[in-house]
Amino acid sequence: QVQLVESGGGSVQAGGSLRLSCAASGRTSVGYVTAWFRQAPGKEREFAAAITWIGATNYADSAKGRFTISRDNTKNTVYLQMSSLKPEDTAVYYCAARSSSLYATDPVEYTYWGQGTQVTVSS
Repeated sequence: QVQLVESGGGSVQAGGSLRLSCAASGRTSVGYVTAWFRQAPGKEREFAAAITWIGATNYADSAKGRFTISRDNTKNTVYLQMSSLKPEDTAVYYCAARSSSLYATDPVEYTYWGQGTQVTVSS
């Protein structure tokens, strides 16, 4: 069993930055992919970024050039550095994990989820 806890959300003005953290505990091991998804009110949950255990990354088009996903395996923590934030980035951001060497963009492919952290970007 894997437990995920997100932190780092908050309110920021457009153009600002935030760094989200996802701390994993439990039976974490080599071979997990960790991803960030987000869900705005009235919208479906959408993929933002993913990182494999060895550090290969993938981004949604909306995140490319503005978001950076990274991981510190010694701390079992994955980060999402977000910059040049826009009001349309406002959402609850969720951390998710799956036991695989391959990333996935469909939320149904992920087994473990955090509780989410709110990000609000004002114009």
